[in-house]
Amino acid sequence: MNEPRVKRITGVLFHEYRMLGWVMDSLAPLWGVPQAMSEPVPFDKTSYYDDISPELMRVFLCFPGLVDAGGLADWKRQAIELEAMSRQPVRAVNIDPGYVDGARLVLASTKDHAHRIYLRDGIFAEVTMRYRFKKWRAFDYTFPDFASGVYDGFLSVVRELWLKEARP
Repeated sequence: MNEPRVKRITGVLFHEYRMLGWVMDSLAPLWGVPQAMSEPVPFDKTSYYDDISPELMRVFLCFPGLVDAGGLADWKRQAIELEAMSRQPVRAVNIDPGYVDGARLVLASTKDHAHRIYLRDGIFAEVTMRYRFKKWRAFDYTFPDFASGVYDGFLSVVRELWLKEARP
């Protein structure tokens, strides 16, 4: 059986725009030059990432082509390596890879929780949002910034790219 083909995305939390450029340059040899990028959005729903900075922005990047969904754990491991390389002396970015297809947004995590499925190598997968009745919909566990709808426009652009590329 063939693995599902998906659009690879990643969220990037950053404080300095030069670090966003560094992430994009660092990911290009691994995943390609981003095909689409969201508008920067202030990340202010939690203080969880204050080790990076109390004032953060989030951008989403979408990468070209369709890839096997089974690569999610590898993508997260690559993201963790890049985060470690950003230390100055603490990490300067957070990189959260995942994917979009016609029905869902799936994100990778290193944190276990009741709604996450273990993949391998310390990596879990979470269906963060679902697309239903022509709209992105949250679950009760969906992060507040995702549930707010602020990323829906970008996720819809990526979903449309997936639909175009997935057609035989």
